[in-house]
Amino acid sequence: MSSQSSQGGGKIRVSVQKAGPLDTGEIAQTMKTIKTKFAIMSGKGGVGKSFVTASLALGFAMRGYRVGILDADVYGPTIPKLLGLVGANLYLSEDEKIIPAEGPFGIKVVSMDFLLPTDDTAVIWRGGPLVDRAIKDFLGNVRWGGELDALFIDLPPGTGDAPLTIAQALANEMTGSIIVTAPSDVSKRIVQKAIDFSRKVKIPITGVIENMCCFYCPESGKTYYIFGKLIGKEMADKYGVPYLGMIPPLDPRIGESNDLGEPFLMKYSTSDTARAILSIVDTIIAMYRDRLEAKVEAPPAKKQIKSLLRLPGEEEENQEES
Repeated sequence: MSSQSSQGGGKIRVSVQKAGPLDTGEIAQTMKTIKTKFAIMSGKGGVGKSFVTASLALGFAMRGYRVGILDADVYGPTIPKLLGLVGANLYLSEDEKIIPAEGPFGIKVVSMDFLLPTDDTAVIWRGGPLVDRAIKDFLGNVRWGGELDALFIDLPPGTGDAPLTIAQALANEMTGSIIVTAPSDVSKRIVQKAIDFSRKVKIPITGVIENMCCFYCPESGKTYYIFGKLIGKEMADKYGVPYLGMIPPLDPRIGESNDLGEPFLMKYSTSDTARAILSIVDTIIAMYRDRLEAKVEAPPAKKQIKSLLRLPGEEEENQEES
């Protein structure tokens, strides 16, 4: 996977993996060290899917679990911003494996955002082959630093190339899909499509999270259900899937935290919104406690030796130092 852009006359090239097909055995080998794998998906954009992904990962980490996030939203990666990791780098180990960036509570993060030279650089790729390749690189060529209890995969909206690649590459490996929705009539149809997609590609459905369920006023402490109440639960019940709970991110402090790159769950850990998120986290943990407490054999971590994002001439200089 490679990407190239111009900035001030100089070229910055990003290279993650050599050309050629990636052996699916590498993906299987990488996944062996991860106890649970959750795909966070939605049928449409704008429902706060990435916020939910970051919050679930933080919640698991705050409960003492070892957590990773794969930001598979190649065209619109936002996880680094939500975790305060903008400007972080990925590295390569001695055996050419990707070393993730490390966020709060030791959360390991891999994202296309780390491979872009500037915050406003667009990923302009036509069709699915490059997206397919990038995601398979992230799935099979990452050294997560040992055993992970949970990997959260933040998928782009819809049911296109990226979700399909994840489903095919991790056939029989996925623990479950977590479907994020918002309380609206439009979202009802979207939930139906996401559930149908999960069933067709044989990913078990962990459950539905109703995001943006209401407006929480920090001054009065009152909650207002602006769009309707428990629409997500109605949809979950209709299609026979678990309802994990609702989050009221129409809380002005969430936007403030996101803009500053300060994880909301850490900054406002005692708020009603944080308690709602942690309640969902505890529900998921209870569902998969046996897997989370299981033992797996993890290969020893390799020393990181070089950055994936290099300016011209940096590679030779780093090699001389090593």
